Amino acid sequence: MDEELKKAVKFLKKGKIILYPTDTIWGIGCDATLARPVEKIYRIKHRYESKSLIVLLDHVDRISGYVKKVPPVAYDLILSYQEPLTIIYPHAINLAKNVVAKDGTIAIRIVKDDFCRQMIRGFGKPIVSTSANVSGEPAPISFSRISGEIKEKVDHIVDFNRDVIIKTKPSTIIRLLENGEFEMIRK
Repeated sequence: MDEELKKAVKFLKKGKIILYPTDTIWGIGCDATLARPVEKIYRIKHRYESKSLIVLLDHVDRISGYVKKVPPVAYDLILSYQEPLTIIYPHAINLAKNVVAKDGTIAIRIVKDDFCRQMIRGFGKPIVSTSANVSGEPAPISFSRISGEIKEKVDHIVDFNRDVIIKTKPSTIIRLLENGEFEMIRK
């Protein structure tokens, strides 16, 4: 695992696109602070830039570096959920403009998966995470179901957990509202 972590971090630091296992499904990722690699991910997926992406972080303490103000309820939600949880925060900062939604929000998930957490920690910045499929097609439940088209277009494929069938359930998504409350987007 250590060697694969080093390789993935090396590619991320060069602004490259990686294919990697996440805490939900296999994902396509890059440095979430650089517009050019994010743009390439949109092209790989044949996805419109109006459909925003999720950003992964390794620890709750890092959220404040990418969101203007983190409401206390966010920490409560993160600590109370055992399953993967993505929270949509208002007022994103320090991220590539094409990662941030048109309304200024950003979807962030704190990963619990050890490989992902170590990779992000080693990289030192948030990474984009989007399912390893062309938009509109089903998300692959295993590495073997990722299309050749996707595999050919990324710069690096992580050689870890390729034989594992990852949970097919995507993360729960909650949107934080300006008034301090929240709404469930996807359960």
